[in-house]
Amino acid sequence: MLKNNLKYISLLLLIVIASCAKRGTITGGLKDTIAPVLKMSFPENFSTNFKGNEIKLVFDENIKLKNLNKQLVISPPMKYEPIISPTSATKTLSIKIKDTLQPNTTYSINFGQSIADNNENNPYNQFKYVFSTGDFIDSLAIGGRIKDAYQKEADAFVSVMLYDVNEKYNDSVVFNNSPRYITNTLDSLKTFRLENLKAGKYLLVAIKDKNSNNKFNPKEDKIGFRKEFITIPNDTVYELELFKEALPFKAFKPTQASGNRLLIGYEGDVKSVDLRPKIVLKNNDDIVPTIVTHFPKKDSLQIWYKPIKIDSLAMTVNKDNYQGKFTFKIKEQKKDTLNITALQNGNLNFRERFTLETTTPLVHIDTSKIKLTNKDSVAVAFTTEYDDFNQKLFFDFKKEPSEKYTFTILPNALTDFFEVANDTLSFKLNTKGTSEYGNLRIQLQNVKRFPVIVELTNAKGDIMASEYSENDTTVDFNLLEPALFTLRLIYDENKNKTYDSGNYLEKRYSEEVVYFSKEIDIRANWDVEQVFDVSLPYTPEPKKKVDAKKKSSF
Repeated sequence: MLKNNLKYISLLLLIVIASCAKRGTITGGLKDTIAPVLKMSFPENFSTNFKGNEIKLVFDENIKLKNLNKQLVISPPMKYEPIISPTSATKTLSIKIKDTLQPNTTYSINFGQSIADNNENNPYNQFKYVFSTGDFIDSLAIGGRIKDAYQKEADAFVSVMLYDVNEKYNDSVVFNNSPRYITNTLDSLKTFRLENLKAGKYLLVAIKDKNSNNKFNPKEDKIGFRKEFITIPNDTVYELELFKEALPFKAFKPTQASGNRLLIGYEGDVKSVDLRPKIVLKNNDDIVPTIVTHFPKKDSLQIWYKPIKIDSLAMTVNKDNYQGKFTFKIKEQKKDTLNITALQNGNLNFRERFTLETTTPLVHIDTSKIKLTNKDSVAVAFTTEYDDFNQKLFFDFKKEPSEKYTFTILPNALTDFFEVANDTLSFKLNTKGTSEYGNLRIQLQNVKRFPVIVELTNAKGDIMASEYSENDTTVDFNLLEPALFTLRLIYDENKNKTYDSGNYLEKRYSEEVVYFSKEIDIRANWDVEQVFDVSLPYTPEPKKKVDAKKKSSF
């Protein structure tokens, strides 16, 4: 009996002790924030007279490799990249060299931020292994910064390269050869530094290298360069502006899109009238009447022709030095028909023109069959402009605030290339009160030369408003929809009222673009006056609202 009582008392004591114990979780101590450290290497880092084909790196803890294909930069580049293993967690990395190394050359293997500890991902930032096949390590260096010639921010992962300028040098090296030295800005930097360089004369180039092949492909890559060769050593801080070259015109084989329309893809610029190619469509020796328009949002042209019963057609395309000849089969297909839509639905802003878009190109506009009236049914005068290349019909008229308008387009007012006319159409539009918009006045300071283009863009980079100034330093943007805008100025060197990028072979830089350092906040019923000193470099700042003063009247 006593034995059983002792057993129950012991069990009760255990329960009491357990319930009184403090509940909690096991902690692992402070979080590890220390990056891994290289303990030793074979051969030693910064060794000379390197003869082997394998390098061993030993770290103080287990490390892993992240994004090695993006982060690794070897300078000078090797034709056959070394094999770096293992890719799993390890304290020892092996670098097996597969290429034949150049004599008397200093090599740098920069891991960027690809080496991190296995547990907490602390990166060993910009770890670099350097060795020389000669008697000494080259120790010269240059540095600089990268910017975009047109956009506010430069791309990430930009390659910066040096090419030897010697008896074998020519301008095509950037297309065909690997550079002598290379570095990379990685993802967060806009500065660069090329180290372990030998004294000499070089071409300095930056490339946003989409194919990661250390060669310039104008179809895909951006490029920045120095017109003058540089001599090392020097203490210059270089600035390289990246731009996308305008490609020379080239056409591709046409395809049939419908029973009365062909599509032909192209490279190059065809936006303005003087840049458009001459296209001739033939049925044997007979020229087929056509209209050429742009296919929306694509690098393609539409060739409209009146349907004919024929098995094949021929086309010639001529522009500048380009000449293309194509023959292709024609099949019976459904034909495009006239359809008219309005780009504005309901509200029409004061800075907009009412715009109609047509599915087929127009050839005749009878404005006597188009009526515009206000809410009191009073006729409003208007003018029209037809953009035949983009198949858009614009209406200009004096807009009044808080007004309602009705466009009535009677039958046969609009006739297309295929002699099809519209039925009755009606479009209703409203304008807002002027108090729902804001005004912006820009005071330009230290403009180096005229003319200039002053633009406002949205967060996506779309141009929302543009003004051209040939000598005026005051630029007004009135009746803007409330929004945050980015402000920039373009020096229009060739006076064609548009931005022009550079060209590497022509040794021509892009037209200069200057950004205002802050976003401009336009609010309803407010006037904003902003001084834009274009001599000041763009330096990004935290978003702030621009000082404004409330309007007393509009």
